[in-house]
Amino acid sequence: AEKHAGVSCVTTSMDDIQFEEAARIGQIITIKAKVNRAFKTSMEVGIKVTVQDILTNVEKTVSVAYATYVAKPIGAGKIELEPVKLLSTEDHLEHALANERRRIRLGYEQVFQNLMQESNKEGDYFDTFEEESAVSTDLTHVQSIELVQPPHANHHGNTFGGQIMAWMETVASISASHLCHSYPVLKSVNMFKFWGPSVVGDRLVFNSIVNNTFQKSVEVGVRVEAYNCEEWIKDQARHINSAFLLFNTVNDQGELLTFPRIKP
Repeated sequence: AEKHAGVSCVTTSMDDIQFEEAARIGQIITIKAKVNRAFKTSMEVGIKVTVQDILTNVEKTVSVAYATYVAKPIGAGKIELEPVKLLSTEDHLEHALANERRRIRLGYEQVFQNLMQESNKEGDYFDTFEEESAVSTDLTHVQSIELVQPPHANHHGNTFGGQIMAWMETVASISASHLCHSYPVLKSVNMFKFWGPSVVGDRLVFNSIVNNTFQKSVEVGVRVEAYNCEEWIKDQARHINSAFLLFNTVNDQGELLTFPRIKP
């Protein structure tokens, strides 16, 4: 992203990240990234992660993700980006798909806004849910607090997005485990949005809760808030991240286990 913009860049969002294969100790990880398309002031970077087993020499895809970046200006204004030079058929395809992914992402945001407005109109509609065997979502709420230290941040002092995601995965997996009483396996991270930065010295508060179960999988929502020292004393949080993580769990035979219904 920085090569294309010519200046420092910051991540604003990560489109849905699917995990197709697990990477383990002793395997070789390869990460490839390239700018697929530059919009007026933002760009999409495609990231592909593969793993190679050194014993069998078999290479498998671990994950494919798409990150949206904006160039970090020196002053107050935004930096307009040059178009990407398309050299291959694959470049042209990814260029077209990037526009479609952006359209879908913006559509998601509008759908969410509409749902929130409708839920406010319904009043106590959601309190009518009843099922005897359902598990209360209160039992799945997990909170964790992390202090951002220098190893957690980049050269600008901003917290690595991957570090935040790792902390989010930890609390989300604990929430999911309260339902399945086993070790959940992360399958995807959806709508991972950066609402603002956090820096070295900030305290990050992670809150996770199960949103819904879908028989063989469970969705956990995670919200991240940041505080500097003054904000911590005044209890003035900055909402910096949100994401929805999807898990499933398997038994010793590798069979998917069923999650119980939940009561919101």
